[in-house]
Amino acid sequence: MNGTSKAVSKTKHLIITTTSAAKYGFLLHHYATTKSLAPTTHLHAHLITSGHLSARLLPLLTSSYAACGHISYARKLFDKMPEPPLLAYNTMIRVYTLNGSSREAIQLFVEMLAAGYPRPDKFTFPFVVKACGDLKLLGLGVSVHGLAVTGGVKLETFLGNCLLAMYMNCGEKEVARRVFDAMMERSEVTWNTMISGYCRNGFAEEALKMFKEMVGAGVEPNNATLVSVLPACGHLKDLKCGMEILELVQESGLGSCLPVNNALMDMFAKCGCMTEARLVFDKMDKRDVVTWTTLINGYNWNGDGKKALMLCPLMLLEGIRPNAVTVPSLLSTCADLGLLKQGRCLHGWVLRQKLESDVSVETALIDMYAKCSCIRGSFRVFVKTSRKRTVPWNAILSGCIHNGLATEAIDCFKKMLSESVAPNAASLNSLLPAYARLADLQQAMNIHGYLIRSGFVSKVEASTALIDIYSKCGSLYFAHEIFNGIPEKDKDIFCWSAIIASYGMHGNGEIAVSLFNQMVQLGVVPNEVTFTSVLHACSHSGLVDEGLDLFNFMVGVHQMRPRSNHYTCMVDLLGRAGRLEEAYALITTMPFEPNNAVWGALLGACVIHENVELGELASEWLFKLEPENTGNYVLMAKLYAAAGRWKDAEKTRNMLDGIGIRKNPAHSLIEVRNM
Repeated sequence: MNGTSKAVSKTKHLIITTTSAAKYGFLLHHYATTKSLAPTTHLHAHLITSGHLSARLLPLLTSSYAACGHISYARKLFDKMPEPPLLAYNTMIRVYTLNGSSREAIQLFVEMLAAGYPRPDKFTFPFVVKACGDLKLLGLGVSVHGLAVTGGVKLETFLGNCLLAMYMNCGEKEVARRVFDAMMERSEVTWNTMISGYCRNGFAEEALKMFKEMVGAGVEPNNATLVSVLPACGHLKDLKCGMEILELVQESGLGSCLPVNNALMDMFAKCGCMTEARLVFDKMDKRDVVTWTTLINGYNWNGDGKKALMLCPLMLLEGIRPNAVTVPSLLSTCADLGLLKQGRCLHGWVLRQKLESDVSVETALIDMYAKCSCIRGSFRVFVKTSRKRTVPWNAILSGCIHNGLATEAIDCFKKMLSESVAPNAASLNSLLPAYARLADLQQAMNIHGYLIRSGFVSKVEASTALIDIYSKCGSLYFAHEIFNGIPEKDKDIFCWSAIIASYGMHGNGEIAVSLFNQMVQLGVVPNEVTFTSVLHACSHSGLVDEGLDLFNFMVGVHQMRPRSNHYTCMVDLLGRAGRLEEAYALITTMPFEPNNAVWGALLGACVIHENVELGELASEWLFKLEPENTGNYVLMAKLYAAAGRWKDAEKTRNMLDGIGIRKNPAHSLIEVRNM
């Protein structure tokens, strides 16, 4: 009888315990779903005091803390489990990934594999794959994908979407497409992931094709789809497709969606349709900082900086505070328009709003002051930066070059290296023009050595800059050696243009023309700069027929509209050869108003060949276009003197005194011990 009583008592206790555990489990699941932190902590305390905190409830309690965002405490509970179950692993991996702690998620997954138990399942792999994608760990992501396949995990929609996002984040669009094609079921997220992935990786055409494929498959686009595909239309300037999407927006009733309207504005702006962009803006019931910034950027892209600046006070009146994206755009407008006063006002506002420590704002301020010819302002901003980031250094280097301070730029670069700030390709693009400006062969060889040691010389941009530097230092041999060292497949139009310009600069027109012909035969399409370089070479070498042939080749074969610098080269070419009437006739056929460079080339040729009549015509235009250029007056006086018209020569020189300007004296430079 006693044995029977004990058995009955034990059974009752087991039933009560099981019932209590189920009740507590239900409550913890509810608290996790509703993200109720306070009830979770109260129940946790009760479980401890009542002695009901069992190994079965510990994973559920961990999940509840994790769902409520208390990750550190969830991890403490996880670490107390001697053998964490799969639920606990999945919970922690999931919460780490979703909260941006991807490295911790991957580390926990590796620990799980090392333990040998439990084995990951279909709920484990998607978040591990997402963590790999967030960190762009392609090799590890491929391995995890392989584990999922060998582990028999089916390619369900959720896992497939995570794989697509991972491969797209790592730039593997072809692999992403293969995964997409292998998926039996696709959701809207699947299509959107592919479209946005193509856009982010610069494959706008593929993004549009995928969008059309999606519509053709009968999948209705949603807000996320339109926000993903509209940037592709803007990138391609495909206004027709953009208008079709606008019709879709209006038909589907998505016109009230703020992100969609922002994307529409951006698309219209990039297509050059600011009227349509403004129409979308004006119809919006609600606007955020992205809306205003998009419109400001749109006006900037389309060359209407004044309208962009006018939006700033309107934005503030609406209660929208410019952010670290808006402010650099406004500062860029001030820089482009040379509006130093407005730029300083913005700087003051930035200081009051405590935005000055943002790296993009710092960089924009340095750039604005430099482009407004206030390099001291640039340095004042620069010295207050952390100076451990590369971007502000790049901005100050570029600012020095913009203001003709080559020596200061080189000194800044040396200080950058001494402070252990690693330069990047943009740093060198900003710096290398300083060496070309100095034209110091020893300095050129020094930077060449640095480029070799640092590995930057393998980049075609750096090699192109070295070609220009050595040619301006008078060393065509070194320039051509650099050019020959560039692999044939990497020789782009810029390095060809640089070597052609080098020979033209040194009066070797025949070689410049030969290089141009060689370039064309190799299938490299010349651009405006290339034609300017080769025409300039012909001009300085007296290759009149070759120059005329090249000009006709540019207009006839390449259908390229000549710019003012091309006409300047041709006028100079014909003028130097004494064919002044032809040079003037060419000027009269120009489809736009000739500038001072064109008339200056004609005047220079008239002085050489003592043609007073055309010289007077050219000087008349030059005195209007650039009245303070003393060189034009001196040239015209010299022409009159050569023709024996001494009174006119004296009268022209007296014009300088009449308008209150003086000819700057010439000067020479020599270098002694780097001074």
